[in-house]
Amino acid sequence: MIPGTRGSLSYLVIPAGPQQDNAWSLAHGAGRRWNRQSAKARLKDRYRADSLIRTEIGSAVICEDKELLYEEAPQAYKNIDVVISDMVAAGLIRVVATLKPLITYKVRRPP
Repeated sequence: MIPGTRGSLSYLVIPAGPQQDNAWSLAHGAGRRWNRQSAKARLKDRYRADSLIRTEIGSAVICEDKELLYEEAPQAYKNIDVVISDMVAAGLIRVVATLKPLITYKVRRPP
């Protein structure tokens, strides 16, 4: 399973090709584009918090922490579709299925 964001698909994949070429390891997600502080700074002027509780693909987000909505916004992450297509093109994986998030529940755990 290679997860996307709350606003993108996740991918179920099968490794393909000689896995020793990639140290028997695959991506575990797209990775962050911006760190948490940077995501908040970049997105607060462009989006209202209440606009981040519904994603572009129709998923709902349940989150009472408005700061966390910005920190974990789909825009803060790289494009998972590009990551997947690059791994397919390199012969590392074969996509078996895609999964669309319906509801995402976000909560910040106390330290």
